[in-house]
Amino acid sequence: MTAPHERHDPDDLAFPRQLARTRSFACGRPRRFGVSPDGARVVFLRSSAGDDPANRLWVLDCASGEERVVYDPRETGSGEPELTDAERARRERARETTGGVVAYATDRDVTKAVFVDGGRLHLADLSSGDVVDIRTPGVPDDPRLDPTGARISYVVDGSLHVQEIGGVGRVLAGDDEPNVHWGLPEFIAAEEMGRMRGHWWSPDGTKLAACRVDERPVQVWWITDPTDPAAEPRPMRYPSAGTPNALVTLHVFDVATGGSVEVTWDASAFEYLSAVAWDEGAPLTLLVQSRDQRVARFLAADELTGVTTMLREDVDEHWIELVPGTPTYLPDGRLVSTVDADGARRLAVEGEPVTPPGLDVASVLTADATGVVFTGSEHEAPEQTHVWRVRSDGTLDRLTTEPGLHTAATGGEVAVVISSLADAVEPVVSVRRHGEVVATIASVGETPILDPRPTFTVIGERQLRSALVLPRGASPGDVPDGTSFPVLLAPYGGPHAREVERTRGAFLTACFYADRLGVAVLVIDGRGTPGRGTAWEREVAGDFTVTLEDQVDGLHAAAERWPFLDLERVAMIGWSFGGLLSALAVVDRPDAVHAAVIGAPVTDARLYDTHYTERYLGAPTEHAEAYDRSSPLTRASPLTHPTLTLHGLADDNVVAANALRFSTALFAAGVPHELVLLPNASHIGGFDELVIGRYLAVLDFLRRHLVERRAS
Repeated sequence: MTAPHERHDPDDLAFPRQLARTRSFACGRPRRFGVSPDGARVVFLRSSAGDDPANRLWVLDCASGEERVVYDPRETGSGEPELTDAERARRERARETTGGVVAYATDRDVTKAVFVDGGRLHLADLSSGDVVDIRTPGVPDDPRLDPTGARISYVVDGSLHVQEIGGVGRVLAGDDEPNVHWGLPEFIAAEEMGRMRGHWWSPDGTKLAACRVDERPVQVWWITDPTDPAAEPRPMRYPSAGTPNALVTLHVFDVATGGSVEVTWDASAFEYLSAVAWDEGAPLTLLVQSRDQRVARFLAADELTGVTTMLREDVDEHWIELVPGTPTYLPDGRLVSTVDADGARRLAVEGEPVTPPGLDVASVLTADATGVVFTGSEHEAPEQTHVWRVRSDGTLDRLTTEPGLHTAATGGEVAVVISSLADAVEPVVSVRRHGEVVATIASVGETPILDPRPTFTVIGERQLRSALVLPRGASPGDVPDGTSFPVLLAPYGGPHAREVERTRGAFLTACFYADRLGVAVLVIDGRGTPGRGTAWEREVAGDFTVTLEDQVDGLHAAAERWPFLDLERVAMIGWSFGGLLSALAVVDRPDAVHAAVIGAPVTDARLYDTHYTERYLGAPTEHAEAYDRSSPLTRASPLTHPTLTLHGLADDNVVAANALRFSTALFAAGVPHELVLLPNASHIGGFDELVIGRYLAVLDFLRRHLVERRAS
């Protein structure tokens, strides 16, 4: 019997196999960093090799530079992971592809850590390296240590538990209704708001704030496995645009007595609980949003009565952007957040901007006595992200200087800086004290077999940030006169994300297609992408098709600069929003784009979730024309160009109905097309042989309909 894919060209197989084997290079790379407040130690995760998906828990001693393993799942005999439905959902929301220890939580001083592996709760002493199992009444979800390190909270079957270390756990909150759960985020919070948790300890460890999530108002959808006709469909509460959200309330529990109060705010006007913070010396603080996301309020809650007081209200005619890490507080009690002012998303202290207008804040990392550390992009260089600090005297320092993408984890005077540099394929991790590198945390992952050499440029009237990848690392100046390359447009193209990033590691897939097909891959970030100011982001309000205009305009501008780009042979490939963009391209601009690979597309925005979709397009009952304009389904019948649509049948984010409805519309119109449905694959796109098969299917399609295409 022939081994899977062995009939294919070995060079076609090499990179997809490496992607599958390394879980997209996540294996062996250090990640999930935590730094003790005294700067003495760094906690992180890393597996043993580039093909090992089981993460270990590590500690680095910052003084000596010594690394040591605290917990190795391969040595504990945990076996196959026992995942709850909630943990599977959390991993999907986090786009987690590895195993072993994938998340942990520490006490305030980072002396202990709790995590789940093999369905069991573990407590690690980060100094001695001792690890003990904590007996729980079921498989726990999202365990958290209280700041003092004396207690652990966790969720079992939707009930919130608390347990003294060395004691027996007890239920703090629960509900007999199966569609009501405590202490975990709802789908919308985790997928769209960046709120990955549902309970928070008070700074002194005596109280616990917890969400109660009532999903009964949310419609039920079903995820099926057509490969197993005996399998029951899996129900899923999915709040699609225009339908009811889950009812989310917040409650404060006294851990000793079990007594509780409900935190009250006008939930009818502000139904989104977007963020919660409970910092030392500061009140329990909520960030709530209106359903249309045009109004947001920062609220301080009285932990004894539940009564809230408004600290600030933000209003925007389009939407309020949520920034990870906010709200938070400085040690002197001043509120740290962001405000949209003078065309930028600016860091604010007590509502007053403290960063310049030409710098967009992406996330807040820490706020302490030294100031506020954050990541951000300058409008003149949106393809880069740097780490910055606003000091207590108002001085703004850029903590990273090399071109690329940087983020950090900090504690005291120590910062772990994670850098994907402009001239590198793999990220580097440096441990810095007072800005000086004192240690590095090495990767043991595989080095990619490809060596992308993107050419970055700014093109067109809108100054579109773009990157061109040519076969075998060629630069535009190397191309002989008379050469003609087919063009593969490879955008994400939608709001809230960018593809043109100043690091070679971002272009591995582009390099693969360029090398294997002999094509020029052109990546363009258009309107709606972050880093170029709030007005640029809001250009997509009410109309996603402007993103297609930017792709076509950028294509033509690039061809004027580089005549070797063959405008008679152009295809587009994209996943998720990029899949939608690819479908729109062959429907609305068949003059410019002649074939499309359409991956996991949102072909009907009415099938996507409330928070994302209504932010940009409004409510479907009030803005039906915006939904129709942004859907290829309404204009599919005239389609004449070839398409390949791929979708995972287990996708609970962009459900497979999107691809099937597009295929149905084409079939009903008599339009030939290709459809690949990936069994048991989520929005990530599957693992192992599914990854390999997906890449091979795309290569085959593009060879037939792009490389071999001849102008009519």
